[in-house]
Amino acid sequence: MRLLEVEDVSKRFGGLSAVAGFSLDVEEGEIEGLIGPNGAGKTTVFNLVTGITRPDAGSIRLKGKDLVGVPPFRIAREGIARTFQNIRLFRSMTVLQNVKAAVDYEKTYEVAGAAFRSARFRQEEDRIDEFARGILQRLDLLDHADHPAGSLPYGSQRRVEIARALALEPSLLLLDEPAAGMNPNEVSTLAGLIRFIKAEFGLTVLLIEHQMGLVMNLCERIVVMDFGQVIAHGLPSEVRSDPKVLEAYLGRGAKVSRC
Repeated sequence: MRLLEVEDVSKRFGGLSAVAGFSLDVEEGEIEGLIGPNGAGKTTVFNLVTGITRPDAGSIRLKGKDLVGVPPFRIAREGIARTFQNIRLFRSMTVLQNVKAAVDYEKTYEVAGAAFRSARFRQEEDRIDEFARGILQRLDLLDHADHPAGSLPYGSQRRVEIARALALEPSLLLLDEPAAGMNPNEVSTLAGLIRFIKAEFGLTVLLIEHQMGLVMNLCERIVVMDFGQVIAHGLPSEVRSDPKVLEAYLGRGAKVSRC
């Protein structure tokens, strides 16, 4: 079943065509990779899907529902969560507070209830706290719940960012270069984490990544972009052997490492 359908989408910024006639189908329950050189338009695609940027043309649908023109917070409620190239945590807040911030929109009590700490307020706060701690436990972060997010090692901060995205209870998780800045051991751990959250949370995952070993061994299908357009798509084995991909992205005669 197709979860996300992006059809013939285009976006220009002034005289620059960032995305041109781009199409993408993401099947429910799969891990799909979106690769290409810097400036190919990958993050623009994520911004279009999440409503940060509105396309000039084309359609974007989640479970058949049109997302074009829908505000980002409503798209999040529809089931799309994302992380960013650069970690965007509230560094001085605790790990637990970072995750709880993602579920605050579901609060059902009134402002007065919060001001006077009504029974309804306390019940809702307890529910959010328990929910957030449950996510931290499943991602092996519970021991860090009360630590400032900015005090954690880089790889753990990435994990907290993913935990915060999971707090939105998405059906589709967009990961924008999750392995950026990681050493080989951290990349291997990340691969295991992505497989775990796919299975544990029943997620579909679309990731942008430059670590080819991670992409080729983790993703079930891969889409390759260049200058805002799709130049190749298919199984990892097909993309790995595509001459255009080898020449433009991996280099002639390059070998893909395993992680």
